[in-house]
Amino acid sequence: MTLWRHRDFRLLWAGESVAQVGIMISHLALPLLAATALGATPWEMGLLVAAERGAFLLIGLPAGVLLDRVRRLPVMIGANLARFALIASIPAAWAAGVLTFGHLLAVALLAGVATVLFDVGYQSVLPAVVGRAGLVEGNAKLESTRAAAEAAGPAMGGGLVQLAGAAAAVLLDAVGYLVSAALLARMRTRETVPPRDPGRTVRAEMAEGLRYVLGHRLLRPIVLCTGTANLFGGVLAAVSVLFLSRELRQPPAVVGLVLAAGSAAGVLAAVTAGAWIRRLGQGRTLVLALLATGPVALVLPLTTPGAGLAWFALGTAAVAYGGVVYNVAQVSFRQAVCPDHLLGRMNASIRFLVWGTIPLGGLLGGALGELAGLRATLLVTAVGFVLCPVWLLVSPLRRLRDLPAPAQT
Repeated sequence: MTLWRHRDFRLLWAGESVAQVGIMISHLALPLLAATALGATPWEMGLLVAAERGAFLLIGLPAGVLLDRVRRLPVMIGANLARFALIASIPAAWAAGVLTFGHLLAVALLAGVATVLFDVGYQSVLPAVVGRAGLVEGNAKLESTRAAAEAAGPAMGGGLVQLAGAAAAVLLDAVGYLVSAALLARMRTRETVPPRDPGRTVRAEMAEGLRYVLGHRLLRPIVLCTGTANLFGGVLAAVSVLFLSRELRQPPAVVGLVLAAGSAAGVLAAVTAGAWIRRLGQGRTLVLALLATGPVALVLPLTTPGAGLAWFALGTAAVAYGGVVYNVAQVSFRQAVCPDHLLGRMNASIRFLVWGTIPLGGLLGGALGELAGLRATLLVTAVGFVLCPVWLLVSPLRRLRDLPAPAQT
């Protein structure tokens, strides 16, 4: 049965999609608010990126243990309600004239904690909703709307910032979390919570998840490749808005459209990922998706005002296309290969390892932007995207058309 007819998957898909649109609006609105109204420096912009993603380093592993001990849907709903309250505090503080950069950092970090719980939760609950056979289709649909959110979010955010101001644009993000929580609350899936061994400590269970991921001969190179790509993605996130808005002097609406044009390629990637996997196999798709698209990022430093903005759109579009095809293949594989009782810890361990590099990239991007300039930092980012598939090329993945069944790995 196609997942279009699966009621609970449609609700999960819609709830996750609404939340993603809000996140992408905030990912543009918060940096614009910091850069324009609060006069943030490149280093402070790097701190903001680090705060948004730093929760994966702080609570990523214990979050996985928690989500293997409880029903995941209630945790996801609670995380959305927490994000609503936190994000809504920004326009409230702005209206009262008391908003500071420190407030933005605190909200970014605390909302990031809720995001960790939500993201690990939805990836871990998906097999219970659609079954193992529906994972590739389910992940492709989830990736398609995530990519659409990355495309539409900056355009919507840029337009809203220009029309109503950055603080008002953030309010739309907050409302999105309420809508997402309401959609998830209507799901009927009943998750099975495995019995807990009272003799097992949180530390032991976190270690079990890490050992599973790092000891797996195919998951390990995937983690190293994804972590490297995300490190340089964090560098790019730290300097993109500053480069376009301050160095090239583009208005918020143009900044949003340029970022959206690049991200739109992710929508096409999600639609076509299944066809690439069927034609090439999961193993080859993992390697070729990044190998073919990464070098295009080298055009990023060529960006200039006017028609030259197309270089930035082209570079980010290539990175987005390759990244989404790669993600559909690798997320479906790791969900299929992992035992049910380890799903939360496996997903959390991988998120800890690969998303934990994003705040480090944000700090690196902020430091490089201060020391070497924004354009030179874009060149460093591009070289990083070119090199990240090396982990896959020196692993067993380069020889595989299709990934082995769980019993063989």
